[in-house]
Formats: sequence, C-alpha cells, structure tokens
Amino acid sequence: MPINPFKNATQQLENAAKLINIDSDVLEILKNPKRILEVSIPIKMDSGCIKVFKGFRSQYNDALGPFKGGIRFHPQVNINEVKALSAWMTWKCSVVGIPYGGGKGGVIVDPRKLSIGELERLSRGYIRAISDFIGPEKDIPAPDVYTTPQIMAWMMDEFSNIKGYNVPSIVTGKPLEVRGTKGRKYSTSQGGVYVFEKAVEKLKMNPKKINIAIQGFGNVGAFMAEILFALGYNVVAVSDSKGGILLDENGNSGKNKIKNTKQHSLNIMEVIKFKKDTGSVIDFPGTETITNEQLLALDVDVLIPSALENAITEKNVGKIKAKLIVELANGPITSEADKKLEKKGVIVVPDILANAGGVIVSYFEWVQNLQNYYWEEEENIDKLKVIMERSFDEVWGKKDNLDISMRLAAYAVAVDRVAKAEKLRRGL
Repeated sequence: MPINPFKNATQQLENAAKLINIDSDVLEILKNPKRILEVSIPIKMDSGCIKVFKGFRSQYNDALGPFKGGIRFHPQVNINEVKALSAWMTWKCSVVGIPYGGGKGGVIVDPRKLSIGELERLSRGYIRAISDFIGPEKDIPAPDVYTTPQIMAWMMDEFSNIKGYNVPSIVTGKPLEVRGTKGRKYSTSQGGVYVFEKAVEKLKMNPKKINIAIQGFGNVGAFMAEILFALGYNVVAVSDSKGGILLDENGNSGKNKIKNTKQHSLNIMEVIKFKKDTGSVIDFPGTETITNEQLLALDVDVLIPSALENAITEKNVGKIKAKLIVELANGPITSEADKKLEKKGVIVVPDILANAGGVIVSYFEWVQNLQNYYWEEEENIDKLKVIMERSFDEVWGKKDNLDISMRLAAYAVAVDRVAKAEKLRRGL
C-alpha cells in the first residue's frame, strides 16, 4: 500500500504539538488545509485533440503571511502529496522566520512527453484555472519538480494578461530577464550547504575526512554536489532516476586521473558535464554503477537525499550507515524510519530547515518585485547565510534544551510560531 505523505506530515505536527502543549482548538486548525483546489485543464494537443489534465493547489495556512509554495508537473502528483507539501511549506517558512504561509500545487503529467507548445499551453491553463485564488498578497507559486524558470515566465505572463498589467510578483523563480533574482537557481543547495557546515561543526566532524553520498542529481542535488566539491569535501557517490555511481576502490574518477595518488572525491564538474552529454550519471569513467537503494546503504559519513518523498522507509532504514543526514528533498524519511534513525543516534537535519534556502531567496525575489529595486547576487547570498545559520542555531538550541531530535526541535519552533499567530488573530 502506498505511503500517505499527508499522514506522515500530520504525525509530525502532532508530535510537535504534544511537546509544546498547543491548545487543542488551534491544533485542529493546524491539522487541516485552509483550502484545496482541484481543477481540470483542457489543452489542445499538437495532434489537434483535446486532453484534460488534472491539477491541484493546496493552500494550507496563512496565519503568518500569504501562501507560498511550488508547482510540480509529475505523473505521480496526487492530492495527499500536495497537501503534505503545503503543510511542510507552512512549517518551513515559519522555522526560518519569513512572512509566508504554506501552499503547494501540482499537475498530473509527464512533461517530458509534451512538446514545448503543449507545455506552454498547460502552464498557462493551470494559472487560468487558479487565477482567482492567487496573487502577490494571496498566494505566490514557484518552481518545483519538472517546472522551470521558463514555465514561471509563462505563468507570470498569463496572470499579467488576465489582470491587464504586469504582475512580476505573482510567481518567483523567474528568469532574470523577467524580474527574477540573482542566485535563485542554486539557493536551495547553498542554504543546504550552510546548515550542513553548521552540523559538521556541532558534531566535531573532520571536514577533510567526511565522505558524502547524494541521492538525486537534479538541480538541487547537482548544485549541492558542485558547491561541496568546490569547498573540498569528498563526494563519493551520486545518483539520478536511472541509477547511481560510486567512486571506484582506487579512487579514480574522470579524465583527470592523478597518477599514483588516490582521489577521494568524484570530479563533480566532470560528472555534471557527463550527465548533460549522456542523460545520466551512469557509466561515468572511474566509477562503479549502483542502484539508488545501494547508495542509501553506503558506508558514508553523510547522506543527502535530494530526490522525492519516502526514500527512507521501515524497509530500508536498517541499512542506513550515515551518521548525518541532510534532507534536501521534501519528506524523504517516513515517520517510522525517523524514529529508528533517532534511536541509532543519527542526526537528521530536517527538510523544513535544510532545504529552506529556495523559499528564502524566493522571498527576496518577491520583495524586490514589489519594490521594483533589485539587489546584487552577493547581497542575496549573504542575507541567505544569515537566515540559515540563525535558524539552525535556534533549532539546535531547542534540540539541546529539550533533548529531542533536530526534526522535533524544528517543528517545535515552527509550529509554535504559527499557533501563536492563529491564537492572536482568532482571539482564542
């Protein structure tokens, strides 16, 4: 039976609620999305026939500000996934202290099977279907799985056409040419690096001896690998949807082999180029081909899941050997698996903190759009670092004070802020 991610998200909320003694009335509010939209999107295909796609938008909570969250185009999109993702966005925005609530959207489609024209018509059709419920002060969508800056540009243009004037602040993650912001494309990964390095410092790990495996080599995973490699960390395994690669036992990786010297990391820049040329990381020179399941079970110090939900479950959690897990994906560990990792003493930097860099820089983009004044890339990244490190310290402090896991501490911080806002606004 498929794992219900919304059940997982609700369990995480209830665990935090017990810890901080949330009023039962407020908890009932927080356990339910404020609004769920299900829309039908008829699109004329290149063949001339009409195909109707199903889309969703879950607007979970807006006590702290307008709804914020990505739109994913994926064949496995379903309502429970979208609800869970919108809940996690609520806590993510709260834990890093930005003035947003949580939302999430999706369309059931494999965009790789659409032509460019069909993809554009679907993107515009989705925005038309939800246009009454979104806006710069209501709900600001963003990119997610298989949605791109180009798709955001189409969506911004469609909403602007509906309104009759330019509304760049309706979506974030746009190309720079249409009021995007510098540094957004790698901001999720950069934020993940900041909390990863804080965790390494707290755990007194030797940076030069850390071996890292990254599951998922899309934008987020690849940028994470690139930044870590540039900083001198040893990235020994990566994977994409087709499988993974592990640095061979002689440490040889790529064209630039060093004679008589063992390499300790994949040459990530060459891996990125190889995937661009071939479509996958598999068969990269100097590596052993492994499965995604094998990557998760590698004897490494740090594991970074950067793909989809439910990668680590009760079935495979016993094979996990990493001492530190940094969740760049949303919901990659189920509640049952999480408990077992905690018992084993594995430190998990939870998704709502670890991958918040994207929504933080999206917030910067929205602010810049609203005031029509734009910052340099360095300013965006400097501000990102301040927020990520401060948020990590707040969560770590809560973890130490209450002797709880990082995940429970992050939820305690985030849920408490939203609960207090709900009480104050509703007079409860």
